Amino acid sequence: MPRRVRDIPLAVLAAVAVLVAPGIGGPTGAPSGQVEGVVATPDLEEPGPALVPRPAPPLTRPDPRLEPIVPMPAPPGSLAGYVWPLVTGRLTLPFGPSPWGSRIVDGERFHDGIDLATRCGDRMVAAHDGTVLAAGRRFDAFMGWKGDLTPYVARLDEKALWGSLPIVVVIDDGNGYRSIYAHFGRVVVERGDVVTAGQLLGYEGATGRASGCHLHYGLFSPLEPRAFAIDPAVVERMLVPTHQVARIDPLLVLPWRPDPRATPAPPRSGP
Repeated sequence: MPRRVRDIPLAVLAAVAVLVAPGIGGPTGAPSGQVEGVVATPDLEEPGPALVPRPAPPLTRPDPRLEPIVPMPAPPGSLAGYVWPLVTGRLTLPFGPSPWGSRIVDGERFHDGIDLATRCGDRMVAAHDGTVLAAGRRFDAFMGWKGDLTPYVARLDEKALWGSLPIVVVIDDGNGYRSIYAHFGRVVVERGDVVTAGQLLGYEGATGRASGCHLHYGLFSPLEPRAFAIDPAVVERMLVPTHQVARIDPLLVLPWRPDPRATPAPPRSGP
């Protein structure tokens, strides 16, 4: 008849429990189920709770409201409302490379506007609606010079040279561009006047460095990042800054008309 558990002495039961208890070392300190003297392989850590990867943050673009906005001039092809400032004027000197130019573009002398000529005293009109910024010989602050005008103005004051400058009208055309009209004999508008396209500004003359009566017409945007260099000889003589805001060809905005070019030699104009 088999012996019941209750008949086995308690000391024997305790010894058996020690030998078979999982995870408890035997007399040699080796883990149960391993042979003494054998290098044990370290137990791998028990896996913890499964890690759920966090979703990647969505790609975000910088808030355009926080980005600096760099305004750019409107393309010339989008400008409208221009008329010829000298209605029947002959084009005596175009915009572009020219031995008569005092600007430097790509290493070449460059004329930064167009010269139109008819006769002394002819009517010179606004090419576009706008507001007069300057009218007279003190116009340089509105011409887009890139640099300090102080040495230039001091020279004019010291040597009393204001009378040697051309009579000029500068107009804000209200579309991001400014029109420059130079070499008047006389003007009839004042700073602050609001004008409309075709309105009389003054009369054709030869003030400043000009070899004959004509109109120099230039067009530029103060927003234009490009610049034209000034002839170093002009910079040295007149102490003007070395660069000005780049101009565009006025023929890009003036209405088309039959060949306006002239055969006479162009009148020379200066800055």
